[in-house]
Amino acid sequence: QVQLVESGGGLVQAGGSLRLSCAASGRTFSMYTMGWFRQAPGKEREFVARISWSGSSTSIANGMSGRFTISRDNGKNTVYLQMNSLKPEDTAVYYCAASSRDSYLRTAYEYWGRGTQVTVSS
Repeated sequence: QVQLVESGGGLVQAGGSLRLSCAASGRTFSMYTMGWFRQAPGKEREFVARISWSGSSTSIANGMSGRFTISRDNGKNTVYLQMNSLKPEDTAVYYCAASSRDSYLRTAYEYWGRGTQVTVSS
């Protein structure tokens, strides 16, 4: 079992920045690919970013590339999502997830946090 707890969400004006954190506990954090997903009201949960177990490989979803960066600190069992130049359409609940497979597919992720709300005002 892996327990994930997100933090760092909040209300920010358009053009602003936030850094989300996800603290992991339980089984060996460094074994897992970590991902961020988001879900806006009335929409499906969508992929945002993923990072391999070593941190050597990352992926960012189209439309967020150049604005969002994912990183991890295996010594602290934490993964981060740095979000810059935020837009109102980035408003969503952001979820951290862990997968034993290196994938960007939502269905590949076995463990999920409860999410943190990000609201971007215009």
